[in-house]
Amino acid sequence: MKRKVRGPTLREEREGWGTQTDEINNPTLSRKTRQGWGTRTKAERSYRTMDITWLDEEERIGVGGGIWNSANMEKVAKLGITHIIDMQIEFNDNQLGPEEYGIKVLWNPTDDDFLAKPPKLFQAGMDFVQAAFKERADAKVFIHCAAGVHRAPMMALAVLCSIKQMSVDDARELIEDKRPVADFADVYVESVRAFLDGRGT
Repeated sequence: MKRKVRGPTLREEREGWGTQTDEINNPTLSRKTRQGWGTRTKAERSYRTMDITWLDEEERIGVGGGIWNSANMEKVAKLGITHIIDMQIEFNDNQLGPEEYGIKVLWNPTDDDFLAKPPKLFQAGMDFVQAAFKERADAKVFIHCAAGVHRAPMMALAVLCSIKQMSVDDARELIEDKRPVADFADVYVESVRAFLDGRGT
């Protein structure tokens, strides 16, 4: 049977992204990622369209794709979001004037390179979220990357385990249930586990 040539990945479609490889048998990639290469629809490739998935009933922790422009930042503000964790290495949301809307942004640049992530990456996110909830009773945190597939769900996993005291497996199941496009590479999950273990969780 002739092997079908995969189409361009989301990463390859973004200027300056280009770090994902053709190593389909790379064991650090999730099975879902390897099977899904080249199968995304046009709508799924429209990464300039902002989207958000709430992970809790109170709608205080959300995960999703990039904001990208000032119009979308205004939409974020209208949703009542007060804090943003931007996991993109390719774009800093502070360029969009979030302070105009009273929104605080943590730019936590992370490459989606399927390599282990250091504890300090997650600690920065934890400190930011804890401070947000402490300073504002109405705080809403939006965690995002470019497409809301790898990096943002990874950080959301750490947040749910730390803030909501959920197990890694339960938090992962919740995120995947709420946001089916979320894809957890084993190396990212293990990075979260290492962070939590280091905190005595």
